Amino acid sequence: MAAPITLDHDPHGLAWIVFDDPAGKANILNSATLAALENVLDALAARQGVRAVVLWSAKERIFIAGADIAALAELPDATAAEAFARRGQALFQRIADLPVIVIAAIHGAAAGGGYEVALAAHYRLASESPATVIGLPEVSLGTIPGWGGCARLPRLIGVSAAVEHILAARLLPAEQAKAVGLVDELAPAEGFRDAARAVALRLAENGVPARALAPGEMGTEAIDSRRARVLERTRGLQPAPVALLDVIARSFGGSLENALVEEARQFGRVTVTPECCGLVRTFFLKEAFKKPAVGAWFPGTRAEAHAPVARVGVIGAGVMGSGIAQWLAARGLAVVLKDVDEPVLGHAREIIANLFDEAVRRGKTSAAEAEAGIAAICTTTEWDGLAECDLIIEAIIEDLAAKQALFRKLASLVPPSTILASNTSALPIDEIGADVPRPERVVGIHFFNPVSRMPLVEVILGPRTARATADRVAAWTRAIGKSAVFCRSSPGFIVTRILFFYLNEAVRVWSTQPDTRAIDEAMLDFGMPMGPLRLIDEVGIDVTASIMEGMSGYYAGRFTPATAAAKLVAASLKGRKSGAGFYTYSGRREVVNDEAAAIAGAAPSGEPLTAAQIRERLLDLMVREAHGCLEEGVVKSADDIDFAMLLGTGFPAFRGGLTHWAKAAGKL
Repeated sequence: MAAPITLDHDPHGLAWIVFDDPAGKANILNSATLAALENVLDALAARQGVRAVVLWSAKERIFIAGADIAALAELPDATAAEAFARRGQALFQRIADLPVIVIAAIHGAAAGGGYEVALAAHYRLASESPATVIGLPEVSLGTIPGWGGCARLPRLIGVSAAVEHILAARLLPAEQAKAVGLVDELAPAEGFRDAARAVALRLAENGVPARALAPGEMGTEAIDSRRARVLERTRGLQPAPVALLDVIARSFGGSLENALVEEARQFGRVTVTPECCGLVRTFFLKEAFKKPAVGAWFPGTRAEAHAPVARVGVIGAGVMGSGIAQWLAARGLAVVLKDVDEPVLGHAREIIANLFDEAVRRGKTSAAEAEAGIAAICTTTEWDGLAECDLIIEAIIEDLAAKQALFRKLASLVPPSTILASNTSALPIDEIGADVPRPERVVGIHFFNPVSRMPLVEVILGPRTARATADRVAAWTRAIGKSAVFCRSSPGFIVTRILFFYLNEAVRVWSTQPDTRAIDEAMLDFGMPMGPLRLIDEVGIDVTASIMEGMSGYYAGRFTPATAAAKLVAASLKGRKSGAGFYTYSGRREVVNDEAAAIAGAAPSGEPLTAAQIRERLLDLMVREAHGCLEEGVVKSADDIDFAMLLGTGFPAFRGGLTHWAKAAGKL
């Protein structure tokens, strides 16, 4: 097999170090690649007459994707992790020490270790291709740049800018990377190799121009202030951001070598923490679920070719239905949005327009694309146009009888090839489609609110759902940019089942210990993005109470709805949408609602639970229901649960998933 890195020479006196791993579509810095780079540098040292060196990738969309993340998970201890960092640092320093100018010609993604290679060069040229994204995302994996990123980037762009970039853990498009200072120059993607040659020859002749550090340097007080903000944001649960600041504080202003030593030491320490292991596991989970294993649900069957979904009907123009319609239209699908009331459709059009406006403001789409998306949605109170849809999604109220009646009506209107899907969050799909002819086309497609922000879709298979239907839905979810987890039809599926046992128990605790802030803080200190009572306010106490009532019917004897929720609803306290619930709301601020306990009849009873006891009580229920999902065959593996909870509830990624955490804690 060809070497992953080769050395080429051209008639102009340029040496080209070419990254082109034959084993995959991306260049990855693994042991084989590092060894090949050592060999290439040895060969280059023996070569005479080289005017300049160009670091080049032969891949179409990748410069260097970074270090082999799997190797991080295999590092046994901090000593081995530090040695791993020192090896890469020493190798990249050989690039920096070359006696001729080295230019990194970046076309495609230069991430993590891939950008650290470029940092070791003397000049960075980037192509203006949309595929070119650049940066140091290591903090998102629970570690820090360990091959020179923490040491070199502050010396290139200034401490303040470097700290903000590394903490953000984002890859920047070429134009933004140039503005920040991550690269020195841009060139068109077309003819990029010729541009790289021209730049290399120019620099060989004239040298690298002097570059002043960006303003806004950080002193000790500023770093301490930034550390305090990081600790407040992470609640001290994630060591990597603090480690980065420690490297900067202890090394900037001294020698590069001392900075590299401190960087390697801190890298070694944080890379073997449970938090890093959890984030690495989360990374691989997301990679694995990019293409769901549909076949596991249909043993003995084969996938067949199918027509793509191009036209979708959405029934129900509430917040969820409007969000689904906007998301689909923004991705090029024609949408028929139906509701029984024109005023509801009018409000839906406002919601959709606002969602498109927000997407334009955030740079997710252009004004022209937003206009085209709005035009792609047909709103109607009639049934016309639905028969031409490839897929119809109902998003009406969570009422079984209403959904069954709607499915019977749809089955009489559309051809047998049309997939009939429910966006229900809890009702079994087999019950919703019980009276539908050709039930093999019935499936659940559960989006999460807000649709524009939540990446997960639960795809629920009824007992008679066909493989062809599942395959078509899987391809469609990928096409619209959502991540799908498949499960068997069962009350609450994965996320709603586990989440609402948790939320219900939180209300039950609150009923005898009405300290709203203490309950929420207990779970925030575990790493949840929002406390359970605050989350109920966001979902809507009325919606929560309704789902709790439904769950009690399916899990009789195990699920007793907390009566406090229904009492708050009876008093018109529905959460954020009504202005008050467990909290009162004014703009973006929330304050504990001191009147809620009296209204719900909540009162102190017994010895107050500690934060640790609250966490244990709530998390134990989540673990119990996760175990139930596995035992009952609702999912195929624990990975399904972990992926669903990570993306569907914001379960802390550094925990690696609910079941992963539970096993480590001895609870599963």
